Amino acid sequence: MSNAEKFSDLTSAPFPEGALPDQQVYEHPLMKRYATKEMSFVWSPAMKFTTWRKLWISLATAEQELGIEISDEQLAQMREQLYNVDFEFAAKKEREFRHDVMGHVHAFGEVAPEAMPIIHLGATSCYVGDNTDIIQIKEAMLLIKRKLVQTIDILKKFAVNHRALPTLGFTHYQPAQLTTVGKRCTLWMQDLLLDLNKVEQEIKDLPMRGVKGTTGTQASFLELFDGDHEKVKALNKRVTELMGFEKVIPVSGQTYTRKIDYNILSVLSGIAQSAYKMCGDIRLLSNLKEVEEPFSKTQIGSSAMAYKRNPMRSERVCSLARYVMGLPNAAANTHANQWFERTLDDSAIRRIYLPEGFLAVDVILNLLSNIADGLHVWPNVIKARVMSELPFMSTEVILMECVKKGGDRQELHEAIRVHSMDAGAVVKGEGKPNDLMERIAKDPLFKAVHDDLDRLIDPILFVGRAPEQVDEFISEEIVPVIEANKALLAVESVDDVNV
Repeated sequence: MSNAEKFSDLTSAPFPEGALPDQQVYEHPLMKRYATKEMSFVWSPAMKFTTWRKLWISLATAEQELGIEISDEQLAQMREQLYNVDFEFAAKKEREFRHDVMGHVHAFGEVAPEAMPIIHLGATSCYVGDNTDIIQIKEAMLLIKRKLVQTIDILKKFAVNHRALPTLGFTHYQPAQLTTVGKRCTLWMQDLLLDLNKVEQEIKDLPMRGVKGTTGTQASFLELFDGDHEKVKALNKRVTELMGFEKVIPVSGQTYTRKIDYNILSVLSGIAQSAYKMCGDIRLLSNLKEVEEPFSKTQIGSSAMAYKRNPMRSERVCSLARYVMGLPNAAANTHANQWFERTLDDSAIRRIYLPEGFLAVDVILNLLSNIADGLHVWPNVIKARVMSELPFMSTEVILMECVKKGGDRQELHEAIRVHSMDAGAVVKGEGKPNDLMERIAKDPLFKAVHDDLDRLIDPILFVGRAPEQVDEFISEEIVPVIEANKALLAVESVDDVNV
């Protein structure tokens, strides 16, 4: 039997039983490879199910305050057992009841038996489910806000340091008028600042679902309080206060409107768009060898081409951002397809796109901060590219200076046109440097500016108000935001960029 036949026999056989036993279950790369500990915790079972218990305790506390017969001992037992969650027992009960909330009601009652009769009193599953989702969304948004502020602050330093470094601008990815490296950075920052404004607005406006009952009518609580509408309203308000919220959604069906999820994912999509644009620019600049992302001493760019410096962090940002940008469409369809007071076809997909949207954007912002903090600028490469294009851009200035000193505008214009065509032919046809300035320097028609050509083609003369725009943008738009969120800059992230 040949080696090829032996290989064929080996690969056509079933996977050996017992081989690689610890590696036979799919691992989500977002969690295994990228996600941070901070954002993972927000969406963890520990956070989710202890929040369910906090909601049950807050409900019972508010009900007691409003006259329902609930003892201090029952509340004390619930508080004492907040973090004593037997997940195996809860899963066993869920299999028995085919209901996750009732599985955890019984798990809580198992360790707080005195309180078992009043746990979840008057509530429906969405009381814990939807309110917890909102709480997790708020915590996740606060984390995103912190990392946005930190990223903007890092980019601020880069923009200031390179405020007056002329660089070639591009429109249609074709050479255009000059800008500066710092001014280009402010375009990235402005997008992120708009995102930050949206994040802050969503945090401010985010309402709890509150205490609403099975179809949003609060009928079970009206029954509990013997028809006392004011007590039902007070219960809704008090639970909201106890859970740290100022707002409660005015009306709901069984769930809070899924329009909120769409709005939240749209904000995350906006951050992803900004990150993609910034990192797309960096990838193009890396190809031009003008600006490069951090590259560690032992990093390998290619397994085959040892010389390569691939912008892999920027590429990863774009890859994750592309995923996030698609999520609002799923949320839009979920919202649109909620029939009447509620259908359960929102459940499975929300378990996926809410956590994953936040997990991905959190990673994106970690990467943006890492990239921005280590961006390497190559001024000489930038200047060489500027000077290869600047002669064409400077001709109008040269023409005007010659006219001021008595030259014939039409004659000068024709001479510049001819010299420009000839210089362009040399660049494109022969692959040689742009020699337009040498041609003008030898032409007696331009004698009036021969001694002044170096000054007339100084790149800084062609950047317009770019340096001043950087200064104004930083002082008027960025500094107030940084000052208002100074405390967030002092908070260090738990995770670094490892891969």
